[in-house]
Formats: sequence, C-alpha cells, structure tokens
Amino acid sequence: MKNIIYFLSVILLFSCSSQQQVAKSARENVLNVPGLKNAHIGISIFNESAKKYLYNHNADKYFVPASNTKIPTAYVAMKYLGDSLPGMKVNELADRIVVTPTGDPTLLDPEFTKQPVFEYLKKTSKPIFATTDSITTGAWGSGWSWSDYDADYMPERSSLPIYSNVVWFYGKKNGALNYFPKGTIATQSFNLGTKGSGDYLNGVNRELMSNNYVMNLGAPALKEIRVPFITSVNLQWQLLADTLHKNISLTNDKNLNTGSFIIHSQPTDSVLSILMHRSDNFFAEQSLLMASNAVLGRMTNAEFINRILNTDFKDLPQKPRWADGSGLSRYNLFTPQDFVGILQKIKNEFGMERVKAIFATGGSGTLSSYYKEEASKIFAKTGTLSGVVALSGFLYSKKNELLIFSVLVNNHNMSSPDVRRAVEKFIKSVRERY
Repeated sequence: MKNIIYFLSVILLFSCSSQQQVAKSARENVLNVPGLKNAHIGISIFNESAKKYLYNHNADKYFVPASNTKIPTAYVAMKYLGDSLPGMKVNELADRIVVTPTGDPTLLDPEFTKQPVFEYLKKTSKPIFATTDSITTGAWGSGWSWSDYDADYMPERSSLPIYSNVVWFYGKKNGALNYFPKGTIATQSFNLGTKGSGDYLNGVNRELMSNNYVMNLGAPALKEIRVPFITSVNLQWQLLADTLHKNISLTNDKNLNTGSFIIHSQPTDSVLSILMHRSDNFFAEQSLLMASNAVLGRMTNAEFINRILNTDFKDLPQKPRWADGSGLSRYNLFTPQDFVGILQKIKNEFGMERVKAIFATGGSGTLSSYYKEEASKIFAKTGTLSGVVALSGFLYSKKNELLIFSVLVNNHNMSSPDVRRAVEKFIKSVRERY
C-alpha cells in the first residue's frame, strides 16, 4: 500500500512540475516579452494522451483567430464533402444537358490539370442549359476589409467559380502584355501606368466597381499577377461557354434537377492540403459553401454556420462567433479551448494520418520558416492579420505524448515574425519539457 501511495505521489509531483515548467516557459517566452506585455494572449495545451489540460491562460476568452478559422472550415469539409469534391450537378435528358453549380473552386484553375466537369461538357453533343444560382451568400464575407478588393487573396465567392475568380496578367511592354481569361475585362484597352524603370509588368489595380484595370510597368523581370474580377451569374457561365466554345443557356426551371447526378472533380484532401498549407482564402470560402450545398441544398454561409454551431460544435467549451470560412473577417471570435475542441474532433473522427496529410508541418507551407527541427512532430495552422498572430494544432512531445494546443495573440505591437518566433520558442520548450 505504501509503495502505491509513493508511486502516485511521484506521478503527482512530476505532473505538477511539468505544468509549472510549461507555465514558466509561457511567462518567459510569450507573456512577459516586452512587445507582448500589453497584448491579449490566450493559450491552451491539452494532453490528448492523458485526456487533461496541461496549461491554460485566458483559454476561455474570445480572440480574433485570423486564418485559424480555416480549422473549423476544414472540419466541415472533411465531414461533409466526401472523398472527392462535387464538381457539378448534372441532369442528362434526352434532348439536353442541365447543369447546376456546386461551388467547386477548381474549375479551370490552371493548378489542376484534371478537369472532369469541363471534359464532360466538352464531349457532349447535346445543348447545355444551366440553372440559376442557389447561392444566398454575398461575394464578400461579413467583416472583410473592402479596401483589399483587388488583392489576390480576396477573390469573390460565387456559385460557379472559374479560373479561381481572378484574372492572370503577365508579360512585357510593346505588344507582349497579356491576360486571361479574356472575357473578364470590361474594356479591351488598358490604362498603362509607369511606376519604375523596367518594361515588365510590375502591378495591376482594378477599379472598385468595374472590371477595368490599370497595368503598371517597372519590374525588371517577367512575373505573373493575379487580380480578382467582379463576378456575376451571366459572366461566370459566359466564361465557361467561351472556353468550351459552346452556347450555355440559362433556365429558371428548378424541376430540371430531378434525376441529377454529381460529377466529382478533385480529391477533397488534395484541395484541403493546399487550403491549409498556403492558407488559401478562396478555397476555404468555397469549401464552406460546398459543404453548405451538400447539407442544405443551397450555398448559404450564415445559415450553414449556425447549423454547425448548433450540431457538430454544440459541445465546444465556449460558443464561437463564426463569420466566414477563411478568417478574413474580424467578426470571428473563438477561444483557445474552442480550437482544442475542434482539433480533438478532427483527430477523433478522421485520424492523425489524415491530419498529417492536410496540416502543414515544420518547414512546410506557412510553417516553412519555422519549426524545421520539429518536422513530422508538429502539424498546425497559422493565422495572421494586423495585430493578430495565431497558431493551433498538434504537437508530439519528446516522450511522444500527443498534445493539442492553441496560442492566440491579439492587439500586439510587434512585427508578426517576431511574435511567431516568441510562440515558436514557447512551443519548442513545451515539446522538450513534456
């Protein structure tokens, strides 16, 4: 009996000591760093192997999570989109083909050489009809910064994304400046700016309310520039028709969907891997809309999020305020414990092997400059906005304990890389000490 008591006492002392060491490291490496003393910082570390919290600091407080919002988006995509993305809903009748969009962001994206939807429509000899939108979500998310409207990380959301809803510009002055897809431009003549001394394209700006562009020269070498275009139902189908070299007629008859089947496009995890590794906002937004369409039969951001919060996420420690799929919105509010809870769901429902295939590890993706010595030992998602740095994910300790963690920093007055280095030092110390 005495031996058992002694053994339990040793375990308790070791556990308390480990927790104290983690708390000390948090103070030294994050909480008391001069540039972070006035910041709002939340930390939660959960020992998944022991099923208990290792450390909490403001873990039940709300934070703007930036691109950590892609973690719940990835969860619903993994759960509701199946193995392959729904590329297009099709009803093949005797005298026509009727298609309905599903929100798939990979259609005619040059990054994806496999294009099953395009190939199917290219081969058919029947007239093609398209049903009008089932999307009730605006082109921009609630709380997005409107001044970023022509930034390549903020394409508009739509029911039929095509070419990733951006125009590719490239080339050199004197006849070599070019762009695609051609049908996106409102006028065929461009204003040509002269910023810099080089003849290559240096930057492109779009007018706020129209698809008119100013192309600026000044770069010393060739580069490709992507700028979002303003989408519409007519434009999206016209772009597809132009590429197919076929006519597509629009119809309001929803009864033509009866007997439809789905053409699948890309493996779901291949798209989610890109989404998580490079923190792709467009893929995130469209993944949320595709999941909404799969569950509700329509693409509706707010209604679908509300459903998930009241079903899949009803048992989270604190109820989040979830505004969009990408984290561009500052209306998003999650706690560190919320992210621990969602990451637990991902691990429990889909397994760590799928996590490792989707999340970035040290030295890759948005972690390419961080955690290089921890490659294959950390799998996490970053998040960055002005004054916001976030990191949430999975960490294998030196003793091979699986830890689930979330570190959220708001209202800091340091450079984001400096904050990331502080968090990195802390996470590395946790791995070493536990």
